[in-house]
Amino acid sequence: MTASFSEGSFLTGIRVLELADEVGEYCGKVLAGLGADVIKVEPPGGERTRNYGPFYEDVVDPERSLYFWHYNFGKRSVVIDLDSEEGRRSYERLARSSDVIIDTRARGDMDARGLGFDQLRVANPELVYARVSPFGDDGPWSDFKGSDIVHLALGGVMMNCGYDPLPDGTYDTAPIAPQMWQAYHVTGENAAIGIVAALYYRLHSSRGQLLSTAVHEAVSKNTEMDVPNWIYRRASHNRLTCRHSFPTAAGAAGARLPATPRLAQTKDDRWILPYSTYLPGSTSPVIGLRNLFASRGIDTELNSTDFDDPAYIRQAEGARRADKAIAELVGSLDFDEDLWLDAQRSGLTWAPIRRPEENVGDPHWAQRDTFFEVEHPEFDATFTEIGAKWRAPGLPWRTGPRAPRLGEHTEEILTNPEARRPRPTWVGAPPRAIEGTERSPMGTPWALGGVRVLDLGWLLASAGAGRFLSALGAEVVKVEHSSKIDMMRPAGALAPLGLRAERDAATRPIEPIPTESLNRGGAFMENNTGKRAISLNLKTAEGIAILKQLVADSDVLIEGYSPGTLERMGLGYDVLKELNPALVYVQQSGMGEGTYGRVRSFGPTAQALSGISDMSGLPDPQPPAGIGYSYLDWFGAYQAALAMVAGLFRQRATGEGCWIESSQVESGIYATGTAVLDYSANGRSWQRIGNRSPFKLAAPHGAYRVAGADRWIALSAFTEAEWHALTEVLERPLWRKDARFATLAKRAEHQDELDALVAESTAPWDGVELMQALQAAAVPAGICQTAQDRCEWDPQLAHLGWLAEFNQSEIGRWPAKTPPTKFSETPGYQGGIVDRHGPNYGEDNDYVYRDLLSMTAEQIEELTARGVF
Repeated sequence: MTASFSEGSFLTGIRVLELADEVGEYCGKVLAGLGADVIKVEPPGGERTRNYGPFYEDVVDPERSLYFWHYNFGKRSVVIDLDSEEGRRSYERLARSSDVIIDTRARGDMDARGLGFDQLRVANPELVYARVSPFGDDGPWSDFKGSDIVHLALGGVMMNCGYDPLPDGTYDTAPIAPQMWQAYHVTGENAAIGIVAALYYRLHSSRGQLLSTAVHEAVSKNTEMDVPNWIYRRASHNRLTCRHSFPTAAGAAGARLPATPRLAQTKDDRWILPYSTYLPGSTSPVIGLRNLFASRGIDTELNSTDFDDPAYIRQAEGARRADKAIAELVGSLDFDEDLWLDAQRSGLTWAPIRRPEENVGDPHWAQRDTFFEVEHPEFDATFTEIGAKWRAPGLPWRTGPRAPRLGEHTEEILTNPEARRPRPTWVGAPPRAIEGTERSPMGTPWALGGVRVLDLGWLLASAGAGRFLSALGAEVVKVEHSSKIDMMRPAGALAPLGLRAERDAATRPIEPIPTESLNRGGAFMENNTGKRAISLNLKTAEGIAILKQLVADSDVLIEGYSPGTLERMGLGYDVLKELNPALVYVQQSGMGEGTYGRVRSFGPTAQALSGISDMSGLPDPQPPAGIGYSYLDWFGAYQAALAMVAGLFRQRATGEGCWIESSQVESGIYATGTAVLDYSANGRSWQRIGNRSPFKLAAPHGAYRVAGADRWIALSAFTEAEWHALTEVLERPLWRKDARFATLAKRAEHQDELDALVAESTAPWDGVELMQALQAAAVPAGICQTAQDRCEWDPQLAHLGWLAEFNQSEIGRWPAKTPPTKFSETPGYQGGIVDRHGPNYGEDNDYVYRDLLSMTAEQIEELTARGVF
């Protein structure tokens, strides 16, 4: 069986060698989906991930691993024994004809074999070598052992995820790690963005380079609001069930709460997320709820005059009354009655908490080809796989073949390793000259120098995408107007009135004080670091005409409006393509075009619909815990950033533009991993498992209390050596003599008893001391870090430079997250070509309108007075 490759895909003509386990296989899957020829280099016994479950028909067999099928879909397999001289020669020959290598092997392993980046680039100077490692290849934690749960703990994700606190604000349940290899999904997305950007740079420079992505750093940059709230307000977050973590514990006296925050259970014991927020196009939660009840002919206490005050529903008493009314309504109906759609029609942002497989038969996703059937001729069967990350007319996502059997392509590849498609080359004029793009402040070239991006994104899922490109040297121009302002500007983690001096002197959380300024939102500045900004009213004819001028001289247009918005403005892709045939147009929305195109969506809504919320939490009958922040806002941003750089690469290699239509929920569906495949192959619906690890078997595996209030440590024991070391560190040698724990299989069978013993033993320990002791004994372990821990203590993040300081024109100098992937030749710089933090509203009007569009001062003044600017 030979591999088939999509003609005209984004990475057609790119060959990738993958030496990767779970740390890098997702990245390779993404590149294969984009059309690259991904060759998986396996040792004679096969990659260890062939032994991860679940398995087809529950038969443990390396060729039946559904994990392997899913994460290695569309790749080819070659077996090479790198311990032999002949194998090393074969690998070296193959590397000479490759464009990219993904390497997750132990630090220094490939260098010791004479096959590291420095050795290989002598014969292949255009090689892009992507190292993906748990903690980075240098620094105080470079030898630490990681696992999915350990990275989610140290990266801060777990301290944002779990169940509501008790009424006194304390927690009786541990933080919950999102399931299904999410640490490696986050890392793979970031690594893929870096790889494609490096390939873009190589097109005109003919220079390869070394990339490095540390799982710990990538995951630490994934949490949404906890870091900005700590940086700007010294405010810590509290976990809340299936919705945003929040700086004040739910139920506390006088707490300001998200409106109608809690889950509601249906009559048939399913769950609805009645989480309403003030999104553009949505009504206020109170009006929406009144509309919903009225549509069903129900008189509700929400009609009380108490709720005429919009703030009442966000106070403890109002929230409880609203919760009660919602619970009674939801509890009177079955899940399949789709109350959530009535709520959406009433202007609310409700969503059902779906199981992953429930999306497969949905007409909306069928219309978008989100799922497809994959043939497995060895079993005379086809199984459902998750398909494209986005829609791109004329540029299909890979739909075959199924994951390779071990060594399936060894002979055809190694017989003539130089046989491959022609390597793409630069087409057309050299990059445009933009002031500041010759060299970065680091004295090195920019990966995306000369690229111009028009950014009509907002909030995080679309606006966050542009920051990846600005950090790599693209000129990203944020287009906005006060008539429809980015909600993060006036509300997201506001800088204090006393600015940095007040924050540095603070010993307790700083209360946010509203202001008329649009330039104090810390979360906005975080999402838009390094960009330019102009004010432009697209509700006016002049504004549309000016946008068209900008489109004609840009490489990329990204927008985050509801599907069809630009078309209704007379700016559909047919018009944009006429203005600029080479334009890469990326459309990012919650649901994408289709049946649900008008559904209002933000992070928690998207997560509930995608199936990812239902996958995290304690087993039934406990409710899902979900993910406690807008996880899919970041995934939407990753996906849109990848779409932009993939579109740019193809644009420069072919001279052609494209339209990519991306949805936030699809990014979540893509992250549900093997759940859909398991249902298709085995008829098994996902069951929540708390913090356990059923597929890469480990016991113990979880989060356990350590000394201090709400302090926890995550640890994993996958091997007998790790189990032995754990018992030694905890000084519990008798556990090894207990028949219940004699083998890994027995420990997994008795996890309840084992967890209780481990929790009792870890409780007296200081978390950092225990982590260091376990890591010194080669046991994967990490404390569940808060934003404060990461910002003020974590020595590895400090070594990696995960935060850097930039000047903001109104509020002064503040830290911002830096690019997660390091480039040897074109290192990223988050301040971008403007060398600053996020922009003031309209800060670059003069530059864009005067310098780029040649308007006179009088024209600018007149259009400003008329509300166009």
